[in-house]
Amino acid sequence: MLRFTFILAVLSCISAYGQSGNAVNDSIEGQKLDEVTVAVRRQGTRRMSGAINGTVINREELFKAACCNLGESFTTNPSVDVNYSDAATGAKQIKLLGLSGIYVQMLTENLPNFRGSASPFALDYVPGPWMNSIQVSKGSSSVKNGYESITGQIDIEYLKPDTDQGVTFNLFGNTLGRMEVNADANRHIGQRLSTVLLAHYQYDFSHHDMNHDGFIDQPNIRQLNLQNRWKWRGEKYLFHGGLAYVDEKRDGGQNHHTPPDQHDLFTIGINTRRFEAYMKHAFIIDPERGSNIALMSNFASQNLDAVYGLKSYSVDERNVYGQLMYESNFNERHNLSAGVSLFHDYLKQQLRNGDFIAGNQCETTIGLYAQYTLTLADRLVAMAGLRTDRSNVFGSFVTPRLHIKYTPIKALSFRLSAGKGYRSVHALAENNNLLASGRRLVIDDLKMERAWNYGASSSLIFQIRNRLLKINVEYYHTRFGNQAVVDYDSDPAVIHITNLNGKSYSNTFQIDASYPIFDGFELTAAYRLNDVKSTFGGLLLEKPLTSRYKGLLSASYKTPLELWQFDATLQLNGGGRMPAPYNRPDGTLSWQPRYKAFAQLSAQVTRWFRHFSVYVGGENLTGFRQKRAIINADNPWSQQFDPTMVWGPVHGAVAYVGCRINIGRL
Repeated sequence: MLRFTFILAVLSCISAYGQSGNAVNDSIEGQKLDEVTVAVRRQGTRRMSGAINGTVINREELFKAACCNLGESFTTNPSVDVNYSDAATGAKQIKLLGLSGIYVQMLTENLPNFRGSASPFALDYVPGPWMNSIQVSKGSSSVKNGYESITGQIDIEYLKPDTDQGVTFNLFGNTLGRMEVNADANRHIGQRLSTVLLAHYQYDFSHHDMNHDGFIDQPNIRQLNLQNRWKWRGEKYLFHGGLAYVDEKRDGGQNHHTPPDQHDLFTIGINTRRFEAYMKHAFIIDPERGSNIALMSNFASQNLDAVYGLKSYSVDERNVYGQLMYESNFNERHNLSAGVSLFHDYLKQQLRNGDFIAGNQCETTIGLYAQYTLTLADRLVAMAGLRTDRSNVFGSFVTPRLHIKYTPIKALSFRLSAGKGYRSVHALAENNNLLASGRRLVIDDLKMERAWNYGASSSLIFQIRNRLLKINVEYYHTRFGNQAVVDYDSDPAVIHITNLNGKSYSNTFQIDASYPIFDGFELTAAYRLNDVKSTFGGLLLEKPLTSRYKGLLSASYKTPLELWQFDATLQLNGGGRMPAPYNRPDGTLSWQPRYKAFAQLSAQVTRWFRHFSVYVGGENLTGFRQKRAIINADNPWSQQFDPTMVWGPVHGAVAYVGCRINIGRL
């Protein structure tokens, strides 16, 4: 607390100095103004304008929180939840429409990414300062990007090479011993060619154990992340390409303050090296009609070596994606997009001291698609898409999707959507963090997942006291035909990943509203209700470790001269079902059947200067944390040891401070 108070005091001193030297405060009486610039504040989030329901999160919104990486960028978003998957490895997962992130298609600038073994830790592979925007779409989305989107898509837009030349830095540190250095620099080489270099280094060096269970609350992470992007813009040809490299080491498990009779510490070590390359070619045929042919592709290689106690797991993975697309506007009303795509996934896996040795997995899928969009003035937008794919493992399958937007008046719009999605399961790679559990992991011969998603939403804008109140109401239903079910309930000694044998569905209702109370101050409120059930051992049950509801209240205020910014977000996470508990030898339950609701508060203060800004904030300021995040932590070598029963935060209040520096053109 003293450290946090000291930081605030220093910030106030800097502010006073900055204000005294600010030209705004200098007297301008008697001076002639040659020109006047009228500045309009850009909204931090905005709704997508097309037929697909979704939002665009801009940098203005990302700056409202620490946003060190993609996993921490949804603090103020009412639709997306980010939770720890376990209390040992630091793996996180997104939840959208009440379902885990594996049903959300992850894209980087419209290219599918972060598949297979990358999915448990992918949210840490995208540094926050690198992101220009995030597009979150709900429902089955477009057929252009493939067949995998079931609950939605998250598309990350990085900083562009052709923006204004300059160099920026972002320095960050928090009370958990986390330190980050981020930098980006772009350069224009002539009038057509430009490049940007992105760099990120993270080091977590502390061994916090707030609940005194002998395990550090989050692993020590050392990550080096580099990316180089290039762009060429000609009159009828555009090129965009780049390379990326990630080197990360995670060390977790028991600390050195365990009981003296435990000589062998339970340790977790995960070493990852990831390489990416991508390119986009666009050939413009007719600029007036927007006719063009585009060739897009990316390649990812990931090597992961992990140790979970006595178990060791390694995977050598290759992912290849390619698409050739043609798109044209016949006139203002009619648009057609068609193309051919290829997905190739190769995984070479090995598990030692486990229950089985995992063999190689190789799948190649070739597909064709067509998508037609009808636009009738500002009233109706209808987008219908159909694709057919053939997998060398699962055979042929068809993916239909439809999105409709109707706007009877300018202030009111309705959206309807329906579509099917498929997903190939790489169960061990996607869930390798489950190996930290003492339970036996059993994986069946899994079929391809398939599900229908239906959605309806409405947006309303009306004026109150010369200010616009924006309200959004939506409902989504997802029903699985087949699903890879992670079953904790049937056997307390086994985690069983098996094919669905019964029903599985998700119903999600959400209402959110935003209103500027006065100039510079905006309030956002949201409520979401989740009804997620699946069949476990022949019984239709609530999906475990899934909150029944979520409430959010977010406030943001920026002073008239935009020198200070204050942001705060309060989240109320509803209770939910735990996996079926078992009886201990003394007759007590291993854990309670349900967990209760809990609240989390985050806040941040930002002081803006001419070429830099300083921000100070806190996360989980309510101090709530799950008391027993690790089951049977005092006996990690037993079958009852389990760090995967996580439903809440694993650490208490955290304070942080950071600085964004814009050097400008060198």
